[in-house]
Amino acid sequence: MVRAVILDFDGVILDSVGVKTRTFARLFEDRGPMVVRQVIDYHLANGGVSRFEKFEYIYSNFLHETLSRAESARLGDRFKAFAFDEIVIAPWIPGAKEFLQDNFQRYLLFVASGTPEDELREIICLRHLDRNFRGAFGSPASKAQIVNRIVAENDLTRSDVVFVGDAMTDFHAAMESGVKFIGIAPASASPFPPSTKVLPDLRGLAEAIT
Repeated sequence: MVRAVILDFDGVILDSVGVKTRTFARLFEDRGPMVVRQVIDYHLANGGVSRFEKFEYIYSNFLHETLSRAESARLGDRFKAFAFDEIVIAPWIPGAKEFLQDNFQRYLLFVASGTPEDELREIICLRHLDRNFRGAFGSPASKAQIVNRIVAENDLTRSDVVFVGDAMTDFHAAMESGVKFIGIAPASASPFPPSTKVLPDLRGLAEAIT
């Protein structure tokens, strides 16, 4: 019986993936269209990965440059400056608002995101979602680490928990930590293995969990 539901944030609760895609393009637009295309393709193929891990990969594999700690921090500050306000007002994924309102007393609800944790919690506060979640966790912890922490700190067993995510990063975190998984993706473009339970959005999530 499910007691806890862990949800990714971008693309699962808020329709904000496009905001972050445009932000990555903007950050590297001065490097030319070929690099921008590589950056966007890499970003979209690695949803849920910390932006700082992506910066490292981009510099190493596309720019062939060493990324200093100071430059990584500068990129992170620019990313937040470009994206934050748009994410705060991003539309809901269909069914997300209703699921949270109807189920925050039925289940222990948590967020596990690749967004920096302080920033994630700030967005959740500004969206007035504080009361819906027992905890919200982000990078630098990995999603598997977050799941394990939630299980350990809330007297849960692995079978008590379902992870809801829209990226293979989420799927792998669920498999690594031994919890159930429900994918959110268009039926025609699911990245998940064929046996995975997949929904197009959160409108049928309550029924899928039970």
